[in-house]
Amino acid sequence: MFQAIRKRPSAIVVVCLLTTSAAFAGVSVSSPTPGATVASPVQFVASASSTLPISAIAVYVDGQRASLVMGASINVSIPMANGGHSIVVQAWDTSGAVFKDSETITVTSTTGVTVTSPANGSAVASPIPVAAAATAPNPITAMRIYLDGNSVFATSSSQLNTTVPASNGSHSLVVQAWDSIGNVYKQSLTVNVESSGVPSGATVFGGIQKMTGWQSCTTCAGAGGSGPAAAFWTQQFVQSPSLSGASMEFSIGGSIPYSDAIWWRQLGANNGATHFQYDLDFFLTNPQYAEALEFDVNQSIGNKKFIFGTQCNIKSGGTWDVWDTAGNAWRSTGIACPMPSANQWHHLTWEFYRDSSVTYFVAVTLDGVRHNVNYSFFAKPWSANEINVAFQMDGDYAQHGYSAWLDNVTLRYW
Repeated sequence: MFQAIRKRPSAIVVVCLLTTSAAFAGVSVSSPTPGATVASPVQFVASASSTLPISAIAVYVDGQRASLVMGASINVSIPMANGGHSIVVQAWDTSGAVFKDSETITVTSTTGVTVTSPANGSAVASPIPVAAAATAPNPITAMRIYLDGNSVFATSSSQLNTTVPASNGSHSLVVQAWDSIGNVYKQSLTVNVESSGVPSGATVFGGIQKMTGWQSCTTCAGAGGSGPAAAFWTQQFVQSPSLSGASMEFSIGGSIPYSDAIWWRQLGANNGATHFQYDLDFFLTNPQYAEALEFDVNQSIGNKKFIFGTQCNIKSGGTWDVWDTAGNAWRSTGIACPMPSANQWHHLTWEFYRDSSVTYFVAVTLDGVRHNVNYSFFAKPWSANEINVAFQMDGDYAQHGYSAWLDNVTLRYW
């Protein structure tokens, strides 16, 4: 398990304003307005009040929960398909009383193909991760990927997320879509493929976000393993946002600044494994509230623990940091990791290996752009046998509540 170390302000001053009791008990939705025609993603702004404190507020789209925030207000952007939708914004107070507001809206969106991975002109590993979506006034009936002019993948959906094997070198990639009346939409790009080095006999754990048995904690995720407590929760098999149809949603909130939460999934043990590839897609509606996001792999081999700890240090440097196990500290790689774009799937791959006593951080690939890292740190003594993957969300100075979704979570080792 991985523990976060981050600087904290030397003092926090809280100013309390006394107000009268709420003028009404219920939910007020300021955006979107009932019957509105809006573009996707749809911005939802709402608040709730009661004679007792509001504990949570959520947005439901067509009967499915799309977002939940621990608190009395919500301001989120939610991707939605074209057409009419039933919306319910619901809140709960500390006694369990329920308040809700219902409306209908119509969603429209831009026309064309958007490829979110890989980036045009990027260096990528094979197989190439390709993620794209298509929108048009008429329903999208098919999408296809062409590599160097040859069709290599097809689907009858309006979005795709797959991998395409390719030889080393420069390649032309085209993602094309058709609507129900035969109109064609496409986006073209070029990529340079570098060998991934994953052997055919590697052990693969795929769809980890769908596995039962995830574990979590909050105070252990903070400085020294005893940080402040956050409010946190998770939900599996989320249909939207999702690429596979079953993403996993992670959320934190609360009232204590800089409190964190970590989730991890044990995957058994293999003391002979020395090389690891951690691969996943992630999505945020409010990335401005994330202090940092951590993506970790941990291996213990009976007498040593190797922590492949990484974080996108969004608000304290905007770089990828890696964990110095022996030194018990973060080390900046200098590789940029700015705030991720909201309402967009991002594809992340980390490559690691170890020898008998040293952890090596090899490379990171974000949205098709690969950077060599080349950092290494000594392991630490430990008496366990395990391999696990972990994801951590760090709260900011005001502990704004926010959610993240993971999909296609995969660990390969050999």
